[in-house]
Amino acid sequence: MTSFSLDSHFAGVMGDLLGPEFPDEIGLAVSGGGDSMALLTLAHNWTRHMGVGLRVVTVDHGLRPESGAEAALVAAECAALGHRYDVLRWQGWDGSGNLQEAARTARLRLIGRWRGGLRHVLMAHTLDDQAETVLMRLARGSGVDGLAGMADRRFVPQATEDGGFWLMRPLLTVRRAELRHYLTVLKGAWVEDPSNADPRFDRVRMRQALEILAPLGIDAAALAETAGRMARAQAALRARAAEAATRAVRVQHGDLLMDRDALAALEAETRLRLLAGGLQYVSGQVYRPRARALAAAADRVLSGGSASLHGCLMRAERAEIRLCREYAAVAETRAPVGAPWDGRFRLGGAAIAGLTVRALGEAGAAQLPARPEGLPYQSLIAHPAVFDGDRLVAFLPAGFGPEYDICRLTGQHGFAAFLTTH
Repeated sequence: MTSFSLDSHFAGVMGDLLGPEFPDEIGLAVSGGGDSMALLTLAHNWTRHMGVGLRVVTVDHGLRPESGAEAALVAAECAALGHRYDVLRWQGWDGSGNLQEAARTARLRLIGRWRGGLRHVLMAHTLDDQAETVLMRLARGSGVDGLAGMADRRFVPQATEDGGFWLMRPLLTVRRAELRHYLTVLKGAWVEDPSNADPRFDRVRMRQALEILAPLGIDAAALAETAGRMARAQAALRARAAEAATRAVRVQHGDLLMDRDALAALEAETRLRLLAGGLQYVSGQVYRPRARALAAAADRVLSGGSASLHGCLMRAERAEIRLCREYAAVAETRAPVGAPWDGRFRLGGAAIAGLTVRALGEAGAAQLPARPEGLPYQSLIAHPAVFDGDRLVAFLPAGFGPEYDICRLTGQHGFAAFLTTH
């Protein structure tokens, strides 16, 4: 593409992603690399033309000595273009686990805190990134959801009044080389992250593997096309699961109750999708459980047993399967009234102002004059309650204490709707 045609392409993609109602302001995550610096220029041109404000952020993971200079480069470019710019620093990695996965999780969390009222944040993932992602997931034995790759528009849930924000990837159909050419023509600056050539990282090895596979027809374009087809299949499967949920699932005080017979009668893909989405809904976690662990847990509960997974309990109860929060996952979680609790609920009201929200627990349950009917003890003690020190003040499921408002922050529009976007 020429510089002009790339700007035109970007404008068209943004129109498709945003729909008819454009925001007053939009966010942009920039690392200083070629892809993100090209996106900065494209977003600058588009926002100026459309009359939309632009805020820019860099997440400095502090893992390389060059990161400070890269942030300074972005700062200088933003100052020249007239955009507000912030740097967020992550210092949370303890050296264990997958570094890149930890960095991605931290980046989303930090951006979520930074965004304020912004509902859309752009990231510079390209067609090449999409191909590498599909290849990595293929190596892990991923199913439809994994091979669908990265979505061009993904909702990131948060424990906020607006429920979260949309992460958008307007460059998923653009090659990395096209962006470098765009910057070169415009005499734009960027930095090359040396980790992008470090074979210790999975993504780099996949990038190298693509060079070998390309002569066989397994190139970036083919893999991205596969991702697009899988994304269409994913949308159909999500719709099927949402339709099944309207008939087979009900909500009880934040728990999910699934009809055992209806669940068992479903095809395996839909059944597992309902259970995975249910665990994500109940736990408030961004990601779903691993497929193998989920399949094993599903077999146990459909056979009349129970399982612990994803910070939740799954247990068979006569004609239903209950998905509830596990007490151990929330035992130490505290929040003042009016603040998010466990990323899922916000309790508020004048009658409980200034008090503390935490899980009911055994000590709180002992203070109830009577247990609410239909709510098993393991579920009961994991629900949010209002305390003044150690004294139980109010617990809505039992009708105990003064009334208060309770807002579910994740899945605000119901479980079926939740399944169509997660």
